Amino acid sequence: MAEWFNNWLDTLYNTFIVSNRYQTIIDGLLKTLQITVGALIIGVIIGTIVAIVKVFCEGNKKLKIFDIICNIYLTVIRGTPVVVQLLIMFFIVFSFADDGTWVATLTFGINSGAYVAEIIRSGIRAIDVGQMEAGRSLGFSATKTMWLIILPQAFKNILPAIGNEMIALLKETSVAGYVAVVDLTKAGNQIKNTTYDQINPILLVALIYLTIVLLLTKLLKMLERRLRKSER
Repeated sequence: MAEWFNNWLDTLYNTFIVSNRYQTIIDGLLKTLQITVGALIIGVIIGTIVAIVKVFCEGNKKLKIFDIICNIYLTVIRGTPVVVQLLIMFFIVFSFADDGTWVATLTFGINSGAYVAEIIRSGIRAIDVGQMEAGRSLGFSATKTMWLIILPQAFKNILPAIGNEMIALLKETSVAGYVAVVDLTKAGNQIKNTTYDQINPILLVALIYLTIVLLLTKLLKMLERRLRKSER
């Protein structure tokens, strides 16, 4: 047993310490977090716009064209795999791009926006219709009422769902390596191919993902408890 443990330690040393290969993992992790946070910001912006448009288009024939555009966006994005969207964006739409990081961030953001839109729209629908009427009675326009009264309440209700979307987005970014981005998964794969250690790099990557997800889940539970207390 002691001999096996010593051999395992030697393997870890040769895999991660020699030539500072652990730095590849760190750089990959930072790249993954960069893409995840950037994509979430883009997704929330796109999702908010689409959700508001969808809400305003309900029962308004003059805005029908915008409703159709939003429906096409939601259908296409939610109906195709994110890895296919990533390949299309990198090899066709932005074929001139030298760095796939910003392409991956934009692609994941556009993909996330389709799901965030439905989350935000459900949050808006959960707000009593009297809130809109109250805002209009104060002299606010429908748009101003939405931004100042409806959305702040809606975002408070959907924050846990947005957090869950971030967790899903974090795991989805593992396919960023398809467009030459050295994210966490790609970093582990590079070390595996260099050292011929088929086990430890992949297990380390899985452990890092699991740790981040557990931390985010813990933070989400704490946030939910604080939101419940604030409502009392």
